[in-house]
Order: sequence, then C-alpha cells, then structure tokens
Amino acid sequence: MVKLIRGLIETGALKKDVGEALLAQAQTEAMAAAQQARQVAAAAPAAGPKLEPGDVRVPYISASVRDQIRDEVKGEIMAQAKSEGWAAPNETPEWTKRIRIEGDMRVRGESRFYSGRNTDSLIDWRSLNAGSAYDINKNSNPIQLPPLLNAQQDRANQMRVRARLGVIADVSESVQAGVRLATGSDDSPVSTTQTLGGGMSKKNIWLDQAWITYRFNDMVSVTGGRMGNPFYSTDMLFSSDLNLDGVAAKFSKPLANTDISLFGTLGIIPLEYSSDNNPSRSQSKMSSQTKWLLGAQVGADWKLNPENKLRGALAYYDFKNIEGRVSSSCQLYAGADGCDTDWSRPAFMQKGNTLMLLRNIALDPSGPASTPMPQYVGLASKFQLLDINARWDTRVAGGYGLRLDGNYIRNLAYDQAEMFRRANGNIVNNFNGSGGTTVTEFQSGANAYMLQATFGRPDMSVRGDWNVLAGYKRIEPDALPDGYNDSTFHQGGTNARGYYLGANYMVDKNTYVGGRWFATRSVYGPPVSIDTLQLELNTRF
Repeated sequence: MVKLIRGLIETGALKKDVGEALLAQAQTEAMAAAQQARQVAAAAPAAGPKLEPGDVRVPYISASVRDQIRDEVKGEIMAQAKSEGWAAPNETPEWTKRIRIEGDMRVRGESRFYSGRNTDSLIDWRSLNAGSAYDINKNSNPIQLPPLLNAQQDRANQMRVRARLGVIADVSESVQAGVRLATGSDDSPVSTTQTLGGGMSKKNIWLDQAWITYRFNDMVSVTGGRMGNPFYSTDMLFSSDLNLDGVAAKFSKPLANTDISLFGTLGIIPLEYSSDNNPSRSQSKMSSQTKWLLGAQVGADWKLNPENKLRGALAYYDFKNIEGRVSSSCQLYAGADGCDTDWSRPAFMQKGNTLMLLRNIALDPSGPASTPMPQYVGLASKFQLLDINARWDTRVAGGYGLRLDGNYIRNLAYDQAEMFRRANGNIVNNFNGSGGTTVTEFQSGANAYMLQATFGRPDMSVRGDWNVLAGYKRIEPDALPDGYNDSTFHQGGTNARGYYLGANYMVDKNTYVGGRWFATRSVYGPPVSIDTLQLELNTRF
C-alpha cells in the first residue's frame, strides 16, 4: 500500500500533502495491525515448527488476496480523489462530453449558358419590389426600364464556396440545442453559397440555424427556433439549404411485429411580419399582418426485405396571407407615405409565379395623364399545396443500389378567374407573347412533378463509394411559391422544365467530388433556356 501511495505521488495523480497524510495513516494502521498480530500470536498455542530465538514468522498472502487489497485501496483513493476534485488529470471536463461540433465545406466551379434566342426583357421582379417602386406611367417615366435579368450572356467559370459550422449540445436527456453559422452572398433563404472574387473582400457569415428541441419520449419531440427543414420533401418545393423559422412537432412509431414505421410532422412557420411602424411618416399606422406556412405530413417506411425498402409521404401546406392585395385609393401625389397593401409584396422571390399590381393609385386632378404611378407587385395566386413523395430503394445488377424518387405537387387553391378578379385585371406576366393581357392570352398551371433515379450508393459513406443520377422536373408557374425551391434548376423558381444529370465519387473519408449538368427551359411565355454545369469538392466533419 505504501508503495502504491508513493507511486501515485510521484506520477502527480495524488497531491503531495494528501499522499503524505495517507502514508501516515497507512503506517499507523500497519503498526496497529502488527501489534495486534503479536498479541494474537502470544495468546495462541504454538503451531508448526518451533521458533528459535531470532526467527521471524512471515504469514503467506495469496495472489488473489493481494489483488483484492490493491483494488480496494485504489478504489477508495480514486473515490476520495474524484470527490475532492484532484484525480484523473487527463480526463476532460464533463460538459465537453455533451457538446459536439459538426460542419461541412464545398468548393464549386459553376458555369451558366444562355440561349441566344432567349428574351431580352426578363424583368427582375425581386429587385423591383426591393426598391422604391417602379413608375409604370410612360408619360412620367418615358425612358427608364424596370430592372432586367440577364438571359443571353453566358457566365463561365464562377468560383463559389459554401461553409457551415454548427454546435449541438445535449443539455439533458430530454433537451437538445443547436446553433449553426453559414456563408452566403446575401440573405437569400435558399442558398448559403458565396461567390468568390469581389476584389478579395472578406465574405459574409450569417446565422443559419438556432433551435431548441424537447423530446417527450422516443416517439414525440418539439423543436422551436430556426431549424433545418422538418418535412420530408424534395428540392422541387424546398431547397436543400432552406431552414424554417417557427415550431415543428415530429413523431415516429414502429408498428409492432411488422417492418413498418410511421412518421409525421406538424409545423407552424411565420414567413413574414409586417413592419410595426408602417407607414413610417404617418401618425396613422397600419394593422399588424403576418404571413404563415401551416404544414402537416404523414408517412411510412416499409422494409419489404433486406434488398427492398419503400418510403411514402403525404403532406398539405397552407401558405396563408401571402397573396397580393390591391390597396385602397392611394393619393401618392398628395404626399401619402406608401399604400396600405405594400406589405403584401413577397419578402423574397425568385421567378415564375403570376404577379399582379398592388397599388390603386389616385390620379392628380391637376394633371391626370402625367401622374407618377410607382408600383409594387404581389402574388396573384393563393397557395394550398398537396404534396406526394415516394421512394424505392432496391438492389440490381449484382448488388448495386438503385433508388427511385418521385414527387408530385398540386396547388389546390389555383383559380385563374379568381386571380383576375382580385387583381382587377392587372396581371403583369405569364402571357403567351401575343401582346394581349386578358384571360385569353394568360398561360399558367397548378401542377409540378419530379422523377429521379440514382444508381450506385445513394448514401455514400466510405472511400470508393460512387453514384450516378438522372432526373426530370416540370414546374408550372403557380404550382408552388417560387421563393423557396432549388436555386440552381433554371436559376430558381417556377415556370421551368428540363432534365439533369450527376455523378459523385468518394475520394477519401467524408470527402467526395461531384458534377451536375442541368438543361432547362421555360414552360410558358417568352423563351428562356438555361444550361448549368457544376463541378465541386465536398467534405464534412
């Protein structure tokens, strides 16, 4: 025991003053034990060989007893050391075991190729809405064009990067929290990709996620804050980079004695709150307005056998209050600070949805024909989506994986006649190009679908894994809101159709190279054809 204690002191596992106290205690106990042994030996009858003067009796202790004594002493010392906080110098603090860091990085080269037959008058409605409104009166604005998107000049070899870094904490058995930062050229909700260049300027970092999850049991959990998309969906509806704000409840339950597991999600997502101080230069403020996404989804996973698995999900998404509203009579010529439905223009949009003028601008009696008419635009259609997803994983061609994905979306709220009534006829896009702007020339639709096949290992994990994929999408203009889906296919939004091809190869642990080719064009209206090539290196940690 003495040697053990001295060894612990020499290695630093035991403080010197504590060790010396234990040595003194051990020596005292040893002396007491020896004294007691002498007394017992004197009282006991002699046994064994007779001791001659000067002989010493040494009792035998077996190896198992010695090991037991050593373990007991060590256990007592370590228990005392842990309680007093001076043991285990190489052990990390307890809180570090409940926190983990994760992230990923991507370096991409991207080229975009536009057809020379594309229209040169593709209006950038997002920029128009973000500005101080566009005057549509040719008498007061005879020359100035609205902001226009590039649709004819190629953009080759753009270098882009994406970096995301997150921290996840297991606060308790029931509570988990996470924070993630990400790059991004702007505050777009559908992309965290940062374009390089810009005179070597530093790049932006955004708060990408911030959430808390409470797990009631193994089946039910609730998450609040800014979270990853809680719904099972494809990027035809929600971009893979999209995060949702709000509250989402999720459940999952395996069915007893089957290979079927049920899952579901309920989400309450605030999309936008109107400004508290609008109009800013008026004593009379507008009432509070909120745009919402209410979502519900149910689905099932079914393992038919070791080589075949099915997944299906049915969802309903109700986008409340996001459609445009025509204002009451708005006397901008008399100094009115905006109009009372300016809030109904989308906070973010890409392109494709049918749009309507929002402002009912009163004419200046002193010069009606030259009255400036600065306008914003809003969504002409309402959106209540039925979303059906299906996936089949199987094995073919000697054991290679094959995954088939399908997605169909229908906007149940699409009503062409109602759109024109609510807009007072002031629809501004999605016509057939003849020059007319009536219902007869109008072209839109409420359906979208996607098919994709992935061959190889759809979920790559180790060096040497690979896959190839091919898919097709068709998204009619008002099948879904154009602000939330993949920003690469036709440069984002709706009114798009086309195919895409891709391939990926794992070059090392958690690192793969990949390439994708997109060939897309508009479904209706003026011709817009866009081809996109992406080559990239991805890693995660």
